[in-house]
Amino acid sequence: MAGIKVILTGATGMVGEGVLFECLQNTKVSNVLIVNRRHYECEHSKLKELIVPDFFQLDQFGKDITGYDACFFCAGVSSVGMKEQKYTSITYDTTLSFAKTFLNHNPNSVFTYVSGRHTDSSETGKLMWARVKGKTENDLMKLPFKREYNFRPGAMLPFEKQEVGKAMINAVIAGYPKQVLEIADIKQLVHTTG
Repeated sequence: MAGIKVILTGATGMVGEGVLFECLQNTKVSNVLIVNRRHYECEHSKLKELIVPDFFQLDQFGKDITGYDACFFCAGVSSVGMKEQKYTSITYDTTLSFAKTFLNHNPNSVFTYVSGRHTDSSETGKLMWARVKGKTENDLMKLPFKREYNFRPGAMLPFEKQEVGKAMINAVIAGYPKQVLEIADIKQLVHTTG
């Protein structure tokens, strides 16, 4: 079987960088396009980079993002010191806009979103970031992707063999019965073979 073609956001962050390293060394992945706001220094035969300063303008790059099997959306910001309106714009609005554009160009694709532990699916809890991430997860699940998964990892450590990356790749190839993946689900998916 030919490897999967993946678009990845957030390569400059710890989660995204770990997922990228896993994609580059994993034989199940044939091509990786990183979509960044700024250049990321990395060279690899599988890797291409697309600079998109404003993710709301992704549709201008339609031909560059067409023909992919999956999107690993790892971009995100800390909510520390941020007002809810600004955090919602970055976390919810940007993610949904990106997902919809990606879906328009890749209708039979899989979308994975990196959320976080204690994300609030009810959208009504006291923690602002958890409500916003909960709404983001809920609305991503309504989009007509082939499959959509929300990953809720715990503390992330910067090392190359990234379990989240391996689990994302396996989710695309083999599938998983749940759309919201807690730490135990992620660990289980690491050992799933397609």
